[in-house]
Amino acid sequence: MKTVCVITGGGSGMGLAAAKFMPKEKIIVVTGRTMSKLEKAVNELTELGFEAYAKTCDTSVREQVKELAEFAASKGTVKNVINAAGLSPAMAKPEQLMRVNALGTVYVNQEFYKVMTDGGVIVDVSSNSAYLLPNFLANKKTFALAETNEAEFLKKTLKMPSMLKDAYKSSGLAYGLSKKFVIWYAQKCAFEYGAKGIRVVSLSPGLIATDMGNLEAGEGGMLLKTSAEKRMGKPEELGYAIATVADERNGYLAGVDILCDGGSTNGKKFVK
Repeated sequence: MKTVCVITGGGSGMGLAAAKFMPKEKIIVVTGRTMSKLEKAVNELTELGFEAYAKTCDTSVREQVKELAEFAASKGTVKNVINAAGLSPAMAKPEQLMRVNALGTVYVNQEFYKVMTDGGVIVDVSSNSAYLLPNFLANKKTFALAETNEAEFLKKTLKMPSMLKDAYKSSGLAYGLSKKFVIWYAQKCAFEYGAKGIRVVSLSPGLIATDMGNLEAGEGGMLLKTSAEKRMGKPEELGYAIATVADERNGYLAGVDILCDGGSTNGKKFVK
């Protein structure tokens, strides 16, 4: 039976770039909210020699994620899951950011855990924005509510963003919190899923020259000043990094976050 790689947010950007770096013998399932974009991605992958399929899915809706997992499992053994779906501050309000970026990660990890077996790997894409927030904001008790009481989780995580009058800053704080959650949750899952032989890792990109990244270039441009090469990352660079982390041969990489941001986070220590 063939192995399957599922990529949420796989219709474009880093997700599609990652698909192109996966082994050709894998079946690729790309998913997102817009079928026309997914069909275009499938055509690109098919031309490159992949067997690829498109399946629409809004990762903030658990039932749709469950259907996606079942669809992928019907094509073969689900071996790789790259959760690259997400929204940025310029794209959504705080609650939607938290639902897609945070709760969507819970749904993807939980539903794919049910259909994956030994040797599988889940890569949850976070952001270096998570590193801009102080660690005390990553309240473990609040984050844990995402699995037990979603309404309370949203209430508590959105409390601080709701206090900010500036709409973009409010969404920016919610975004950072949602991505801080992704890092925490991926690590939590790594130690829970490890007993089943499923490896879980998160990866935090910096500012990348994708449609989403370009929307944030104005506010996020400050990060370029502290990056080693003073530039945005290329989609193919992040695609390769993600595909490498997601490769099941990289079997001892688990329970950590890979910071892939051109040095912009650490650059704050060295660049004035």
